[in-house]
Amino acid sequence: MQISAIDASIPTILITTDKTAHSAIEAMKHGAFDCLYKPLDLVRLRQAVDEAAAVARLPSSIRLASDSDVEDGDGALRGTCLAMADVYKAIGRVAAQEVTVLITGESGTGKELVARAIVQHSTRAQGPFLALNCAAIPEALLESELFGHEKGSFTGADRRRIGKFEQCHGGTILLDEIGDMPRGVQAKILRLLQEQTFERVGGTETIRADVRVVAATHRDLRARAAEHKFRPDLYYRLSVFTIKLPSLRERGDDLLLLIEQYRRRFNRELGRDVRELAPETLQRLRQYAWPGNIRELQSVLKVALLHARGPILLPSSLPPLDAPDPASPCAFDVDSFIAQRLQPNACDVYGETHGQVDRLLFTRALAYTGGNLREAAKLLGISRQTLRVKLRAHGV
Repeated sequence: MQISAIDASIPTILITTDKTAHSAIEAMKHGAFDCLYKPLDLVRLRQAVDEAAAVARLPSSIRLASDSDVEDGDGALRGTCLAMADVYKAIGRVAAQEVTVLITGESGTGKELVARAIVQHSTRAQGPFLALNCAAIPEALLESELFGHEKGSFTGADRRRIGKFEQCHGGTILLDEIGDMPRGVQAKILRLLQEQTFERVGGTETIRADVRVVAATHRDLRARAAEHKFRPDLYYRLSVFTIKLPSLRERGDDLLLLIEQYRRRFNRELGRDVRELAPETLQRLRQYAWPGNIRELQSVLKVALLHARGPILLPSSLPPLDAPDPASPCAFDVDSFIAQRLQPNACDVYGETHGQVDRLLFTRALAYTGGNLREAAKLLGISRQTLRVKLRAHGV
């Protein structure tokens, strides 16, 4: 910050031992060219220095056009892998800018944490922040939840309701799982982003909304737009600045940092005294693919600590970790299975294929919910009794 105050044209590279996101985001917020972690990767350092030197040699009129690349962000994020460092720097660049941000990544990777980090380092940090899961609210209620409604606007509307956008005036709203938002509501969101105005359901009064929108999704919105399942114009509005979160299996040794973080937290929350993990326990955790990402890791560690019988966490305390790795060649390939079964003497290919898909789906769902049947059934959209019957039928 002091160097930038003397001469903002001097590129600054921060080298830190801080394993949290705070240093990287603050550095980018205050104008750093890059942020690197110790132990230092000399190849990456050389690359950063070369790029910084190239920028320093540019005429000032060109450099000033890129000043907005470096701005603000953070939250309870952990990790020092290159992918997460890029996330921190992206938060730092965009947080202070009044633009819409789209956060993408698999379920359970921490998209809401990124949204909170953006808010924390923005000019709206003191304003309200609300998160709404668009996939968890029935279509008939979602519009009212977002925009509010007038008394008598529909059956059961016995009084005026103030929606999330009015509640968030002067602050930020996270539209989580926006890829599942109905197209009718998408049109109204598009108008709000374009004009900063809306009407309550059943109302005629135009209300101005001073709200910053951050959206998150695990879906490929570009592909959904091409399939006419998501409005292309809304996709372009939302993706002004996109931050992609890596999956847990892509984060290398960050897994060890997260395990240690949650071991300490759950020790405090559960009143346990697990001080370390046995090498065999750590090996099993490192070999697992984590289809449910950080959310699943939290669930697995919480269950393990509850079953632990001493200060060392043994493999026997872990819940089953047998969901197939989606990147593994042994994971079920529907296309290959069908091709193999379409033979002259084959029968019941339909039933066999559905059985294989169900077995994989149920295993993944249970892994994602940490073995919680109620949550898995809710996720799948079936009753808990139906799930039990299907699990027994498929030997899961």
